[in-house]
Amino acid sequence: MTASNDNGLPGPTRAAVILPYERTRNSEGNVQRAAEARLAEAVGLAASIGLTILHTAIHPLRERRSATLLGEGQVAMGTAAIAEQQISVAVVDAALSPVQQRNLERAWGCKVIDRTGLILEIFGERARTREGSLQVELAHLEYQRTRLVRSWTHLERQRGGFGFLGGPGESQIEIDRRLIGERIVKLKKELEQVRRTRGLHRSARVRQAEPVIALVGYTNAGKSTLFNALTGAGVYAQDQLFATLDPTMRAIKLPSGRGAILSDTVGFISDLPTQLVEAFRATLEEVAAADIILHVRDISHPDSAAQREDVLGVLGALAVGPHPALDADWEERVVEVLNKVDLLDGTPGASEAAERANQHGAIAVSALTGEGLETLRLALDARFSAGLVTLEAAVAPADGARLAWLYAHGEVLARQDAEDTIRLTVRLSAADRARFDQLHEVG
Repeated sequence: MTASNDNGLPGPTRAAVILPYERTRNSEGNVQRAAEARLAEAVGLAASIGLTILHTAIHPLRERRSATLLGEGQVAMGTAAIAEQQISVAVVDAALSPVQQRNLERAWGCKVIDRTGLILEIFGERARTREGSLQVELAHLEYQRTRLVRSWTHLERQRGGFGFLGGPGESQIEIDRRLIGERIVKLKKELEQVRRTRGLHRSARVRQAEPVIALVGYTNAGKSTLFNALTGAGVYAQDQLFATLDPTMRAIKLPSGRGAILSDTVGFISDLPTQLVEAFRATLEEVAAADIILHVRDISHPDSAAQREDVLGVLGALAVGPHPALDADWEERVVEVLNKVDLLDGTPGASEAAERANQHGAIAVSALTGEGLETLRLALDARFSAGLVTLEAAVAPADGARLAWLYAHGEVLARQDAEDTIRLTVRLSAADRARFDQLHEVG
């Protein structure tokens, strides 16, 4: 993103990224994420929308201050650095209350956005489809509604994103809670229609017996690159956080000849804003309806294990609550894909990749070089073959429609041609076996 520089002319926005760091531990008592890795991720997020990062800092949190989150000395350090570097935007990689955000802006004399605001800003710039735009706008308004505190009487907007980085004097939209609430109600109705439409599409795929494979994973794990490698599609894929926002689907053929639908979805991230989890529920329902969930991991990343827990945590959250999007046995449908093995080259991650591949049924691949992709295709085929039934069918040579149906919906294991009949041994799902029997009765 570009904004006005210090001379009032178009130019890059000078930014600082500040990490208030708390040592968190998982259920096994291990520190989940290093401060340096967390800061690097925040810098990557900020840089992905064109901010020029001139100052970074890690501030250990001994206690949370209700007024500013940070301690007095840490706030003072930020004030000096921001003044020296002429910073116009400070990104605080934490969840700030409206009061904390306002007080830091006053202390530092610049715009302050927290982690949620930054992610929403990225999503606001990247959404391309109407569905994606609706989802992001809903998440933005749910978040912005909490920002309407005393002394904040306007929402600041500027071209691109949703205005978290805008400044007074550009264009101000007077929005009060009532107007925001009315817009939220309207957006939810429109997204409900999106859900119904997606449900109809899913029903159509079920009727056509097209199994669905959904790609999930931490942002920048290589999902879109893997999607392109498996389908030959040209989906946008860059070494960039949140390169993909809008879901994409393509048909693929597996080694057995079986067809399937591959779905590429938005990447997850640690501390994913709750507004986004709820707003993107319609998209995440595609994951819920998938026959196989491919969890793509960047095994070369130093925080790969923590990223894995973050993704599983988001999926687990979808399986609880009054209206769960995932069923209780969703974990049984997950196949772990360890991507970017071409970047390991003897690093510690190489041993983890080998261990997980051997002990946990994970599949090591490089979507970039093609290494392991055939193994992945065969594994997907084997998954779909589990639970299939074998049918011995006798079809008249003139009955091309029934022959074509069997080839399209099943895996033909054997065929014997005679003058008056063709005998096939076909492996297919129980549902397709019932459909074939019904077709045979009608015919």
